Amino acid sequence: MLALGRSKRFGAIFFSAIFLFLLSFSLSYAEGFSAEVKQAEMTLQGDKYLLSTNLIYHFSEKAKDALQNGVPLFWDLQVKLQQRRTFIWNKTVVETFIRYRIQYHALLNMYRVINEGNGEGYNFSTFSAALELMSVVTDFPLIEQSRIASDKDYLLAVKVNFDRDVLPLPLRPIAYIDPQWYLSSDWTLWPLIK
Repeated sequence: MLALGRSKRFGAIFFSAIFLFLLSFSLSYAEGFSAEVKQAEMTLQGDKYLLSTNLIYHFSEKAKDALQNGVPLFWDLQVKLQQRRTFIWNKTVVETFIRYRIQYHALLNMYRVINEGNGEGYNFSTFSAALELMSVVTDFPLIEQSRIASDKDYLLAVKVNFDRDVLPLPLRPIAYIDPQWYLSSDWTLWPLIK
């Protein structure tokens, strides 16, 4: 009876160790596929601050395969401008996003990128050219100068978020547990230079 209890305990410890090892491996494996915000800045033109960013998208093999099979993939470029405060959390002054859809059309052998916000769509013969369009945002109007207090400090927060909720239903459960579908970035912060 005592030996049976030890073997159960050993089995539980063994399987827990294996689970933790696989979890740590999958989390480190997922980091290779996440998007990156390389650079973001706001410049004042006239009476508006305009946003420009450089992004990098790292596609996993599963995401590339899904795209090649006609599954549209969606990313949101999330942007927040926050006023720094000392004793309480930062105040969000403006929050917006730019939503992109990329899709491959096998019959035409082309990639299509659509800015879901303004409806503009572009066709590309190569995958890298399609990603280039999604990777660079220039002169996106973010906020009027009159809404920025000259005596306050501000932070620009930028994140790229892959939307797993719009994947086809059979792919959704897999996308939440498979690290190859963890394609979002972390928040990246820059100070606003006035």
